[in-house]
Amino acid sequence: MRKKIYTLCFMCSVRCPIAVVVEDDKIVSIEGNPHVPAMKGVCPKGAAAVGWLNDPQRVRSPMIRTGPRGSGQWKKVSWDEALDYTADRCKEIFAKYGSKSAVYCERVNLVTDISKTFLKAIGSPNYFSHDTICKGSVNTACRTVIGYTDGQISADWSNARHVILYGRNVFESMEVKATNALLDAMAKGAKVTSVDPRVSITAAKSDQYMMIRPGTDLALNYALMHVIIKEHLYDVKYVNRWVEGFDKLSAFVDPYTPEWAETETGIPAKDIIRLAREASQAKPAVIFHYGYRASHHPTEIYFRRSLIMLNALMGSIESPGGIFIKKGPKDAGLKAGIRKFSEQQFPAMEETRRFDGCGEEKFPIADTAHGVGAMFPSAVLNEDPYPIKVLFAFRFDPLYSNFDFQQSLRALKKLDLIVSCDINFGGTTSLADVILPESLFLERSDPLQMGAGLKPAVNRRIACVRPGFDTKPMWWILKQLAQRMGVGEYFPYETIEDIWNYQLADMGIPIADFEQKGFVSLSDKAIWWDREDGIKFKTPSGKIEFVSSLLEDNGFPSFPPYEALETPEDRFRLIVGRCVAHTNVMTQNNLYLNELVPENTLWINEKRAEALGIKDGERVEIESDTGKGQIRAFVTDMIHPEAVFMLHGFGHQEPESRRSYQRGVADAMIQDPIMDKVGGSPALDHTLVRVKKAV
Repeated sequence: MRKKIYTLCFMCSVRCPIAVVVEDDKIVSIEGNPHVPAMKGVCPKGAAAVGWLNDPQRVRSPMIRTGPRGSGQWKKVSWDEALDYTADRCKEIFAKYGSKSAVYCERVNLVTDISKTFLKAIGSPNYFSHDTICKGSVNTACRTVIGYTDGQISADWSNARHVILYGRNVFESMEVKATNALLDAMAKGAKVTSVDPRVSITAAKSDQYMMIRPGTDLALNYALMHVIIKEHLYDVKYVNRWVEGFDKLSAFVDPYTPEWAETETGIPAKDIIRLAREASQAKPAVIFHYGYRASHHPTEIYFRRSLIMLNALMGSIESPGGIFIKKGPKDAGLKAGIRKFSEQQFPAMEETRRFDGCGEEKFPIADTAHGVGAMFPSAVLNEDPYPIKVLFAFRFDPLYSNFDFQQSLRALKKLDLIVSCDINFGGTTSLADVILPESLFLERSDPLQMGAGLKPAVNRRIACVRPGFDTKPMWWILKQLAQRMGVGEYFPYETIEDIWNYQLADMGIPIADFEQKGFVSLSDKAIWWDREDGIKFKTPSGKIEFVSSLLEDNGFPSFPPYEALETPEDRFRLIVGRCVAHTNVMTQNNLYLNELVPENTLWINEKRAEALGIKDGERVEIESDTGKGQIRAFVTDMIHPEAVFMLHGFGHQEPESRRSYQRGVADAMIQDPIMDKVGGSPALDHTLVRVKKAV
């Protein structure tokens, strides 16, 4: 019998609402959820999820390593044996080093609340997520200006009149709802401006494109602010009501003229002035998008702050067609939201200092909800502030996600125990001592998601087919580990229905209400706060803080002087990004997505390539102070002469993943260990490299 099941995708972090057509326990098709207007179809990754269902190159059962790390020598074991082994090893290590010696990392997901419950239950403060390496600095930047994280705000794409994107490759990244909403806005006349050293797909579809020198975006924004303030192009009423520190910003940007910015960015002064005026004409329905991946340069937090401040000058924060603050259950009139397991009372930890210094002396304002994952290798190698011996790596591969691959490899090899929970073999999984394989999102049900937004809703992921291999959902795995480690009382559930009922206990929503659409709406109308007196900024002042109390109280300036970024004539600035076919380091071995994009290439400007004797399609060597590799050149005029570009996530060295084995170059092998010391993100686009023909 054929049926349609409404659930949530997990081929990337967006978690799009989808409809899965199933017949005789087999998936017929994956479509966009028709009850969500902007979900017109799915992206290639969503459609390719079926390629993992019966893939023999998946992790198919629990396994314990029998040979040296990375040797590919495994023993297939039962779940009881794998879980007992993991718990017993943890007990031995914790008896010697304490539970603080354990670090838990993951890609944020619907089980994250239970993940954090597990860590609190065993008594370790050491958690970090993929978000810290991807977007920790934009998170921190948003908190310094408006008090909300980047995850608590969004863009009202469909009603925008002008959207300005800085390297934000919307049409490839791929958020299906956002992409369709932006396309709808463009059809209604909205203008899109792309600022990028490379002509991405989004740049090619934009109304205007500005090729900027890599790493100089902050200079452009200082000049835009200069013009906006000098010509009184800002929303005077909004700024007077909601902004703290406007006069200090005005004085600060006064020297940063468009003419000065032209020398830094390569963008003509007249174009900078024109962009400021065009943005003002569209206000407040204008979006200076604050970005998603925000791990480019050491000044990342200040660049992202400048984007939020530009939106504030336009009066576009909490305005239709601008940036909105996501609304939750209480905004929709409910007394409470989803109940969390991690909000139980736990025993006091023996050690509350974190391995990464997040929220403490090293990174006082970085968000402890995400941590500072870039510090993990050095913390392990230097045993600072104490020895780290155990890593739980769940749905996340820090080996290929962080800078300086070799440093990360040394750190992983030094650990006493690596526990991996994943769908397929990645770099960290191949080095693990024990693998606890998770079921694919199509094969499992997960905890409910609170979908905050203009129309808040509660979303559900539910299993569509039975697991094809001996795999389990993570919420089950974590409970089983907790029971064996003596802390099972913090996981008061046996089934996914128990979890759902626990979450909904204070909301009065029956489980049956999810059957019809896959979600339960809490409001049938978009919720906007009153711009006169009703916006609830979470800063100490209750306003938009250009002069940030969070920064200043911790010894950081709100407006640091611009430092010129020089690229030596014989070097390039390496920039990395994504394509529509892959998610970070996760999908390169997927049967269908590997067919679409099997390896990465190196974009290089045609004039620079000619000077180096490099022809299109030839293999070249790319080398930094950290590492080197060989990759095929893509010679083009669509990239700035000072930059080279490659896709993130390739160059896998795990023979278990045969399709992606040694295909392309891992950017982590090349990237120098450079960080934003305020926001906490790695500076993945800051590395200087040499390029030459390969021998």
